[in-house]
Amino acid sequence: MSAKSSLWANRFLAAAIVQGALVTGLTAYVVIGQLWFLRPEVSRVIAAGGAGNWFTMGYLSYLIVGVIGAAVTSLFYYYIEVTLNKPYTGTLNTLAGLHLILMNVGIIGATWMMMIGGYLGGAAMLPKAVGGGGLTAAEVHDKVFYAIPGGYPLWISIFLIVLGAGVLLGGLGYVLAWRRKTA
Repeated sequence: MSAKSSLWANRFLAAAIVQGALVTGLTAYVVIGQLWFLRPEVSRVIAAGGAGNWFTMGYLSYLIVGVIGAAVTSLFYYYIEVTLNKPYTGTLNTLAGLHLILMNVGIIGATWMMMIGGYLGGAAMLPKAVGGGGLTAAEVHDKVFYAIPGGYPLWISIFLIVLGAGVLLGGLGYVLAWRRKTA
């Protein structure tokens, strides 16, 4: 690591770039699908509200935490390692690695499941005339949200716990690094 470089800042910035590429691909899929092959259209699912709100919340949360959060996190690591001259070593490296992995796995798992469940649930609630399933909210709850083992809410919760654990471990690393003597 040079005097003007931070290994962990670079890794989190790379994660932000990968997350940005994923959301760009997802957005392109939704927009192109809207025009040709996704029936019912995502716009209908979102506009109808209800279960479709899960899609919106998942998408926005992914942008905020997955892309912007990873980029901002890289600034924290840069500040600690370069500006404060307190490079990460030993246990701090382990905490930063867990932060990177758990945060990214957690945000992808939680938000993408929210988007998939929201789209499928919202589509199932739309009238059959527009390509929906014509189901009630109660039927969607039973037939869509719990169509996978444990159901979407359980898995989303598990991924949110993974995300939270990563952020907490990263925060612990920040505090420990901050309190260390300057290198």
